[in-house]
Amino acid sequence: MTIQKPAYDKAQLNLALEASIYIGLAILLAAACLLILLPFIPLLAWGIIISVAAYPGFRKLQKVLGRREMPAAVACTLILLGVLIVPVILLGQSLVDGIQMVTEHLKQGTAIVPPPPPNIESWPVIGAPLKSVWSLASRDLTEAVRTYAPQIKRVLPGLLSASAGVGLVVLQLLLSILVAGVLLANAQAAYEVTCSLASRLFGEKGPEFQQLVGATIRSVTLGILGVALIQSAFAAVGFLVVGLPAAGLWTAIFVFAAVVQAGVLVLIPAVVYVFATASVTKAVIFLVWCIIVGLMDNILKPLLMGRGVAVPVAVVFLGAIGGFVAMGIIGLFVGAIVLSVGYKLFLAWLQGTAVAIQET
Repeated sequence: MTIQKPAYDKAQLNLALEASIYIGLAILLAAACLLILLPFIPLLAWGIIISVAAYPGFRKLQKVLGRREMPAAVACTLILLGVLIVPVILLGQSLVDGIQMVTEHLKQGTAIVPPPPPNIESWPVIGAPLKSVWSLASRDLTEAVRTYAPQIKRVLPGLLSASAGVGLVVLQLLLSILVAGVLLANAQAAYEVTCSLASRLFGEKGPEFQQLVGATIRSVTLGILGVALIQSAFAAVGFLVVGLPAAGLWTAIFVFAAVVQAGVLVLIPAVVYVFATASVTKAVIFLVWCIIVGLMDNILKPLLMGRGVAVPVAVVFLGAIGGFVAMGIIGLFVGAIVLSVGYKLFLAWLQGTAVAIQET
């Protein structure tokens, strides 16, 4: 005797099978879209971050220009491009001047590297080997290069790769600013899309989380990147005034170090070099200037980050390092902001969960 299954069981099985097929197709479509957009994700992420951070300034320009979105977006884009291009030009000019100076010394046969100070050998740990290398480079730079050729060959590919990476980052930032300009030109439509997305993801708390994300992006952008750029500008002035070799390169390194909250580590070797090569008065003035630059972080960050959206330094550091590993140099900036946003959303979710538990 055979037992027949009810018809509704077969219908439910068919519905479950169809639902599984639809879900599988949706997952495949989403994966394909992400795969196609993968090379552009850093570009789009940085463009969104720039547009959100620049939105208050865009609104002010819009009021000045008669509440017209397109002229305000064009003006905002040109201002952002100027903020990026001017330092790049100054950095390039500094590098060109350094190369010309080295070429001129080679033509005249004069020493490119000054002799080491007399007391360098008394420095702990690094004094003796540093004096040996420095003395050889000051006497005969060609012989020094020949002597340390194996070490230079190991370091040179990394330097060339880093130089290419910096050029790629500048290009990405230029394109990101253009993306931000397009988003600002369509600010109202973008706002409506983000409202719908936040409501879909978080339900009734969608508007609250949307405001939190925007406030966090602006806070971290101004508090971390803004302070880093301001510190770098003051540090660059000190490097140029004191006559530090390759001041543009020192400034570029300081920018990246300041983002990960380690700008002081770049100032230390610069101060040591100035004390070793310049007069005591000049070195002391430069030391005081570097101390001021280092303390600017503690003064400017509370002013620029705003109230209620502060992010721990550890979160910013992990986001910057993780973003650098995942996306390259541009990830150094994007990672800090994205992880900070995730951190604030996680805290808001935890607080909402705790409130719900208390109410029940």
